Amino acid sequence: MINAEEFILSVVKRATEELYGVGDNIQIQKTRKEFEGDYTVVVFPLLKASRKSPEATATELGEKIVASTPEIKSFNVIKGFLNLAIDSSFWAARFQEIVETENYGMAPASGRTIMIEYSSPNTNKPLHLGHVRNNLLGYSVATILKANGHNVIKVNLVNDRGIHICKSMLAWQLYGGGETPASSGMKGDHLVGKYYVEFDKHYKEQVKALVAEKGISEDEAKKQAPIMLQAQEMLRKWEAKDPEVYALWETMNGWVYEGFDVTYKAMGVDFDKVYYESQTYLLGKSLVEDGLKKGIFFRKEDNSVWIDLEADGLDQKLLLRGDGTSVYMTQDLGTALSRFEENSLDDMIYVVGNEQNYHFQVLKLVLKKLGYEWSDNIFHLSYGMVELPEGKMKSREGTVVDADDLIADMIGTAREMSDELGKLDGCSEQEAAAICEMVGLGALKYFILKVDPKKTMLFDPRESIDFNGNTGPFIQYTHARIRSILRKAEEAGIDASTYLNAELLPEEVELVKALAEYPAVVRTAGEQFAPSVIAAYAYDLAKQFNGYYHDHSILKEDNEAVRSLRLKLAAEVARVIRSAMSLLGINVPERM
Repeated sequence: MINAEEFILSVVKRATEELYGVGDNIQIQKTRKEFEGDYTVVVFPLLKASRKSPEATATELGEKIVASTPEIKSFNVIKGFLNLAIDSSFWAARFQEIVETENYGMAPASGRTIMIEYSSPNTNKPLHLGHVRNNLLGYSVATILKANGHNVIKVNLVNDRGIHICKSMLAWQLYGGGETPASSGMKGDHLVGKYYVEFDKHYKEQVKALVAEKGISEDEAKKQAPIMLQAQEMLRKWEAKDPEVYALWETMNGWVYEGFDVTYKAMGVDFDKVYYESQTYLLGKSLVEDGLKKGIFFRKEDNSVWIDLEADGLDQKLLLRGDGTSVYMTQDLGTALSRFEENSLDDMIYVVGNEQNYHFQVLKLVLKKLGYEWSDNIFHLSYGMVELPEGKMKSREGTVVDADDLIADMIGTAREMSDELGKLDGCSEQEAAAICEMVGLGALKYFILKVDPKKTMLFDPRESIDFNGNTGPFIQYTHARIRSILRKAEEAGIDASTYLNAELLPEEVELVKALAEYPAVVRTAGEQFAPSVIAAYAYDLAKQFNGYYHDHSILKEDNEAVRSLRLKLAAEVARVIRSAMSLLGINVPERM
């Protein structure tokens, strides 16, 4: 398909070569809205070759282009800028190409293999609102990268080992009384999370008691608290494969995985492969031993292993504790190595919150010092936290917004607001339930993904389900409205095949221009790992169509060719909205 910007660039380049003997350093940009035209040529770089004033150069160039290029209907000059207006016939041809392109907006195969890791939950608690942003962002970026022609491998690294896991296990042992998901009626991940909170409660009580009884500092009391010492001992037993501890670990993790699967399905995300830290940390340990032999790492008196990165502007980083147990960095080294070697990756993207920015700086640097050049192809897609109107969430204190509850609330709110607005009138109960699920999840996903990942965001559930404004339901409703128009046309036997006989109105040209930008938008979103670029485009397109539909009748238009054109244009807008929203992991309804 011909790209408008590339077309203009080639036209201007040909004209400058014929007039001035130069074809390099051509600068073009979209014409600002307050001026007439589609693309603007900056003529200042041509003045040395033209030996004329900016206005004279722009005028001469404009006359040359209009005379030799039928697709350029007119030009105007504003100081040193040449504004070119493209004829509607050019956009009619682009529209025909859009109609005829089956997977419009999708790029051909690039030959690149990219792995993207997202979710990365701990098996000591259920998924919460922060995980929701992570999962939705990771899944959408993966989908956008696929649309850019890359071979994408979606992976989940489950943090299934470590002191935090032992805390839940120990609390269940001490206070659980044999409770199970079946006996309690709780989802497995919720049950295990309950005991993570229980551990913290008893830990705080013990710390407070030690401070009062022994007169020691709080920091010292935290080290001496019996429940913490027991958890640390449990971790050592786990690494030594103690049968009893290992069996409990397998049982409780099994409960959590069953719970996670339910949440992932409800969220509409999936993975091609799941890694477990329990299977990768040993490889990380072998890398640390290798680094010690090469003198890259050093051992302290307490037997812990470190790397000194002060010369690189960082600090000293722990790689192995004195008792030989692993830290996150240890296992991340092992995981990165196994992934690049097993999958011949071109790039590896980690979707992890911005509190881990430093961690990934260190990870890349340590791998580089170990001699792995592919470390340059590791990218940390950092994102800000999600806050609520009432403040931040804390897992240990049990004040998180649970993902399952959030999804249920979103669907319930969608039902309530749809009923209020009469959006479900005439729908069967089954159809209404499906639409509310689609709208509730669409509202949640769009509200989160429309925000630049780097920004901390405030999530307001009710605001996200507004059917007006920059929301998922507004875009979904626009799609449903178009599909309703197309169904009525089909029922009335209206033929849309004569659309080629009608000339585009200025507003229709603007819609075609917006549709023509879609492949470039997909490309930009892929280059920047930014679903927000897709979200902004989908909203602008929906808003633009609604303005057009308000001013121009479609089904009641008397001229057959014009009516046919408007139906075809509406159909293509719906197709691109559906495609764009699918890149965000959002489904759009056929009716509302």
